[in-house]
Amino acid sequence: MSKVNVTQLTDHEFRISGELTRNSIPAERLLNKHSQSNHKTWYFDLSEVSRVDTAGLAWLIHSFAELKQQGIRLELQNIPEQLQNLMQLGQVTTLFE
Repeated sequence: MSKVNVTQLTDHEFRISGELTRNSIPAERLLNKHSQSNHKTWYFDLSEVSRVDTAGLAWLIHSFAELKQQGIRLELQNIPEQLQNLMQLGQVTTLFE
């Protein structure tokens, strides 16, 4: 099992790496750590995500909803094929467009 890491690149850009699975997703909420940004769009670079399951997708959806409440749009970059497939199955692809 690989831990997931959220690395802040700038005040609105983050790199997600490792596994986004039920055993590794962060327990704390993203905004608890990073709510000082003035940017209206945040970017998650997922190029280093090695594995994802439905819990990882749920974490991304929760992050999307949490940011939306703050008036911030979440944009996913470099989405792994496994996550793309889960998003299509869950019919949530349009959330992140």
